Amino acid sequence: MRLNLYAVVLAAVLALPALAQDAPIRETIRKQLDAFQSDDVAGAFGFASPTIKGIFGSPENFGAMVQQGYPMVWRHRAVQMLELREVAGNLWQRVMITDAAGKTYLLDYMMIETAEGWQINAVQLLPDQGAGA
Repeated sequence: MRLNLYAVVLAAVLALPALAQDAPIRETIRKQLDAFQSDDVAGAFGFASPTIKGIFGSPENFGAMVQQGYPMVWRHRAVQMLELREVAGNLWQRVMITDAAGKTYLLDYMMIETAEGWQINAVQLLPDQGAGA
């Protein structure tokens, strides 16, 4: 019994660092999604990491890529934050997005902490697993 209690406490303590990051990471993603929804491409670009900013060079290039490559991010009906995980030393936030037509997608957002706060360093669209209609 006592061993089980120690195991539960240890698991909770080990999970605390990820949980402490949870709210600011989710807020960063939500703010970027809100910026896209409002056609504030410059604002959305501000939540991208220096690496992403370097790749695209301007908010306009970045916005065009998102609009064409990630239309469910550009215009969404609903967003649900799922689990935050650490994979190979990187933090990944899973996000379920429902587009304007009602189709649901799963995306993974790779997050990094910079001097400006949490920023989005990559987004992966996960393979369709029959989660949406």
